[in-house]
Amino acid sequence: MSALPTRKFTVDEFLAWAEGREGRYELYAGTIYEMSAERAGHAKVKYAVQSELKRALTAANAPCHMLPDGMTVRVDKDTSHEPDALVYCGPEVSPNVVEIANPVIVVEVLSPSTRHIDASAKLAGYFHVPSIHHYLIVDPEPRPTLHHQRQADGSILTRIVNAGTIRLDPPGIEIDVARFFS
Repeated sequence: MSALPTRKFTVDEFLAWAEGREGRYELYAGTIYEMSAERAGHAKVKYAVQSELKRALTAANAPCHMLPDGMTVRVDKDTSHEPDALVYCGPEVSPNVVEIANPVIVVEVLSPSTRHIDASAKLAGYFHVPSIHHYLIVDPEPRPTLHHQRQADGSILTRIVNAGTIRLDPPGIEIDVARFFS
């Protein structure tokens, strides 16, 4: 593995640099960070979250699409994140797209190495994106889900959900948090 570049990047420069490279990377304030390898428990919960979002979109017949990790969300000119799952609405994007410009829902599944970033820098960053209405932080241990929701006045309402369903409107779906851990 080669060393990461030390110069500052814009998101456009970062996306060009990352194209075709093995591994996963994120850009924060112009600096490229390599993402840690996943543990099996994290991967299992992430897949369950993705499946539950897809199920809920289908059940609601919502004109939206779920994409798993691998998609870039641009926060500003020199910061982008790669959520564990996202939902966007409208026409389906081209298969060659690597950046989703208008996500409505973003989800991060916590891991030991990213716990503090997901709950601080990413929380603030994701809500710089006007289209994002919901940011879910799913904690595999001890299993609460944090639902951050943009309000009409621009404030962010945060709820801790241990069981039951969460209504995500837009796009008008309900997800069952118990399915994240089954």
